[in-house]
Amino acid sequence: MRPLSSYNPAALPDASVNAWNDDDTDDGGPVPFKALTREQARELAANDRHAVRPWRVVAVQAAVGLGVAVLSGAAFGRMDVFWSALYGAGVVVVPAALMARGMTSVFTSASPLTSAVGVMGWEMVKIVVSILLLGLAPKIVQPLVWPALLAALVVCIKVYWVALAWRRRG
Repeated sequence: MRPLSSYNPAALPDASVNAWNDDDTDDGGPVPFKALTREQARELAANDRHAVRPWRVVAVQAAVGLGVAVLSGAAFGRMDVFWSALYGAGVVVVPAALMARGMTSVFTSASPLTSAVGVMGWEMVKIVVSILLLGLAPKIVQPLVWPALLAALVVCIKVYWVALAWRRRG
C-alpha cells in the first residue's frame, strides 16, 4: 500500500480529474445560473413532497410512545411499567418538540448562517434536556422500571428512521 502523499492527481487521466466538476456543461462552458421568480419559488415549495415536517415526526413519536406505554402496561398488568414507558417516550418527545419549535422559528430561518447555528444550538438543547430527563427519572417515576423506560425510548427514537422512509417514498 502506497502512502497517501505518493498519489499524484496530475498523473490521472483528464476525465477522472474533471468527472466531479459540476460547473461545466457538455461543451466545456460554465453552467449559467438562473434565479427563480417568486411564483416559481412558491410552486417549487408547494410541490416539495419530499420534505418531512418536524411537527409530524414529533406527533408520530408521541403516538408511538403512548402506544408502547399502553401495550407494555397491559402486557405486564402493572401501572409502574406504564408510567416508566410513558416517561421514556417523554425523554424523546419533549426534547424533539423543543428542537422542532426552535428550528421552525423565524429567527432560525433568517439566513443560512443562522440556520446552521440554530441546528447546532437546538441539537445541544435537545441533548441536555434528554440527559436531564434521564437523570431525573428515578425521582419523578416511583417505582421506576428501567427496561420499560429504555424500550419506549428506543422505539420512539426509531421513528426518525420512519421519517426517512416517508421522505424516500414521497
